[in-house]
Order: sequence, then structure tokens, then C-alpha cells
Amino acid sequence: MNLRQPPILYGAYALAGLSLIWSGYAITDLMHSGRFGLSVALAGDIGWLTIMWAEHKRRGGIPVIAAGWVIAIGVGFLLVLHGIEEQSAPQAIAGPFVVLVAKGVATIALLVTRDPAALTDEQEAEIHSVMRDSEFEARLHAARLSRLDQAADAEIARIQAEARIRLARDDADFEIGLARLEKRAAIERNTPLALTGAQPVEPAEPHAEPLAQASTQQLTESFPTPGNVLVSTTEPSAQRAEPFGFSAHASAQSAQRVEAIEKVAELLAQDPGLTAAQVEEHLSVSPATAKRYLREARAPRGGTK
Repeated sequence: MNLRQPPILYGAYALAGLSLIWSGYAITDLMHSGRFGLSVALAGDIGWLTIMWAEHKRRGGIPVIAAGWVIAIGVGFLLVLHGIEEQSAPQAIAGPFVVLVAKGVATIALLVTRDPAALTDEQEAEIHSVMRDSEFEARLHAARLSRLDQAADAEIARIQAEARIRLARDDADFEIGLARLEKRAAIERNTPLALTGAQPVEPAEPHAEPLAQASTQQLTESFPTPGNVLVSTTEPSAQRAEPFGFSAHASAQSAQRVEAIEKVAELLAQDPGLTAAQVEEHLSVSPATAKRYLREARAPRGGTK
């Protein structure tokens, strides 16, 4: 890499240094404020060096070049005022001359050292415009993708929320349905048959009726009852140990049975040829129950409850 600079740059650096030294001294002396005046001079020199660096890097274009000349002319004007205050015409002329010469040499040096193959300011501006457009498109695309991702996340969150609501509703419906089934089963277990209207289903055994009648007749003949005491031909109701809380159920069922037998007896008094099928139709009971009611209604009335 060739680090050697053109000789013109050395002259420009030397003139710039001399200009900064002279302008710093003159402005400080003009301010009559010691160190504070020196700070004003240094501020002007730093601004001028910054403009020269921007021109060297070809940054900013025409506005930077214009700003450089404005600073140089302003510093030259202050040097003229310093020469007038000192009542020295050479200072009033030579002071700004050094500054203007340094600015002109620096400008020429920048032009001479510029690469002939370098792009022009317009071309550089066009390239920068394309780069800005590309950066804009990239950022715009990233912003749109981010918006789509956010919309997708929101939609997914909404779907998941609806699914959780649906699942919770299904769980609640299942629990309610299960509770209803359990409640219905408990009601059916604890409700007496007299309230539900159901009749106990007894197996129909036609061959058992003659045997029962024969057994009852044999017992009556073998053990005649004294006086007018009648023996019931029906099976004695066994005293069973009822579970706690179901005694009312048994009493209601017995009352219903007695009432049904009395109705059959009334029908039998009206029609001695009453059949079990007619009893079944009138009382809406099973065939076996209708036969039993008809048999008990035809039996002597003294021993039936």
C-alpha cells in the first residue's frame, strides 16, 4: 500500500497550521478575555478543521463547501477587526490573507488528490439513494412479516381460547349429565312403588296354582277351624325385616293390594264368570297379578287382608 502523499498536501497542512495559530492568537487578543477568548478561537478552528475533513471525505456536497468558505470569511473578518484595533494596516491585510490562502490551497489539494476514476457526487448520491431504497424495502418487509407474525399469534391464541372454552363446556355438560343420572337412580331407589305406579312383576307359573289350591284344601280338611273362622287360601304374608326407612313403602303396597282385591270382588259380584284377562284389563296389571287378585277375591272373605 502506497502511503506517500502528494507534496501539495504538505503545503496545505502547513498553511492550515499557520492559519490556525495566527487566527487563534488574533481572536484571543481581540476578545480581551484571556482563556475565554482562546476558547472562542479554538471553537472556530475546530469547526474549520471539521469542515475540511468533510470536504476531504466528500461528505455533504455543496452545503459543506459553502459552510467552509463562510467560516474562512468570518475568521478573516475578525482578523481585519484585530488589525484595525491594533492600528496596524499590515495586520489587517496579512491576517485574513493567511486564512484565505490556507483555505484556497486546501481546496485545490482536495481537487488534485481526488481519484480520477472516483464517482461523481451525482453518482454517489444515486448510489446512496439506491442503498436507502434497499434498506427501506428490507425494513418494510421485516415490519410486514412482524405484523403477520403478530396477527398469526393473535389468531392462534383466539383459537386456543375457544378450544379451552369448548372443552370446559363439554366437561361441565358431562359432569351435569352424570350428576343427573346419579340423582335419578337415587330417586328411583328411594321412591315407593305406590308413588311410581309400578307393579311388582311376578313370574307366571300356571302349574303352581292347582298345587296351591290343593295344598290349601288339604290343610283345611285336616285342620278344620272352630266356629266361623275362615282360613285364607292366599299365601300368608311373611314378616320380613324391612330396611330402615322402607316401612311406609310396605304399608302403602299392602293397602294398594287390598284395594285392588276389593275392586275385583265387586267385579266378580257383578259378573260371576269374570276372567283373569278382564281383571288384567280393568286394573292394568300383569297376567300373574290378575290371576292372583281373582283367586283371592273368590276365596272366603274372612281371612284375607
